[in-house]
Parts: sequence; structure tokens; C-alpha cells
Amino acid sequence: MTKAAQKAVDTDETNPKIDPKDTSNQIKDPSEWTTGGEPMTGAQASYLKTLSEQAKDPEAFEPDLDKAEASQRIDALRKETGK
Repeated sequence: MTKAAQKAVDTDETNPKIDPKDTSNQIKDPSEWTTGGEPMTGAQASYLKTLSEQAKDPEAFEPDLDKAEASQRIDALRKETGK
């Protein structure tokens, strides 16, 4: 095996992006987010507002939600609206 080929194999074996045992990048429940208690982002607020209007449920939007709460409401409204 050439040095370049061996280096590629060695890199593949240590690349965390392809390590099946690495769970650090899995989708987590919003309640487990380390930043879930922070205020929702502008993008979340905008999307939540849009979805709440489309669902004809204006009370689903509250400007003081945290990131985790906003994510959960977005998921629920996406299911409701089919978006």
C-alpha cells in the first residue's frame, strides 16, 4: 500500500464524522439541549410566527419562549400544517 493510501486509511479510522460509536452529533430532544434555556433565535421566532399564522393559531407564538420550547412548538405546528 502506498503512503498516501495508508494515510487515507489511518485518517478514516480516526475521523469522528464516520465513527459509528460517536454519538456527539446525534439529534437530541430539545429538553436535553445545553442551550435550550436561552431565548429563541430570530430565525425560530420568525418561523414560529409564520407557522402559527398558517395554522390559524396565533396563541402558539409567544415572544418570550426559549429555544427548546420554540423548537417543540415548531415541530408540533409543522405536523399540524404539513410543512
